Amino acid sequence: MQLTHGPKDYIAVDDTEEFHRVKLLSSLIRTAHQKFKALAPEKVGHNKNAKLPMNKMFQYPELAVNPFRDRICKIFSSSHDGDCTFEDFLDMMSVFSENAPISVKAEHAFRIYDFDGDDMLGLNDLRQVIDRLTGPEQVLSEQDMQHLIQNILDEADLDDDGALSFAEFEHVVSKSPDFTRYIIYDTFI
Repeated sequence: MQLTHGPKDYIAVDDTEEFHRVKLLSSLIRTAHQKFKALAPEKVGHNKNAKLPMNKMFQYPELAVNPFRDRICKIFSSSHDGDCTFEDFLDMMSVFSENAPISVKAEHAFRIYDFDGDDMLGLNDLRQVIDRLTGPEQVLSEQDMQHLIQNILDEADLDDDGALSFAEFEHVVSKSPDFTRYIIYDTFI
């Protein structure tokens, strides 16, 4: 192992890459903390245990316009009420990162879309996802809604049980780069 300085410094060349990774990670964490603190500077300050209410989290620009913002906050909230600590916020930013593996993004997207928490995307879950994606300006007729849900199930419900398991959802995600690029990315800010 080659040393970068004199023998007393004991910093190996192999260790310098790790040092730079840690330094970059520290910088990213500081930046994330600044964003978190900007949401409620009076509450966060130097309080490392500060917990921001969901309505404060909605002030984060990317969440403010996201139709799943309440679900995102609840999924990442360690208390599951939508209120977030800095650690919760950091977890959220990690999943939103373009470097996060698609399997991690798919897992969180599935949890966000699973409104009733039964580990399946059933008819009501799919209806709510579609309603949120289309928004109040483009309300689908009941017939169009049923047709769209049926098309989703025809394509993705491999065991014909009328709902999507995580495995079925992940299968669709892996086969659909457009879904991955638009739906998961848009959902995750």
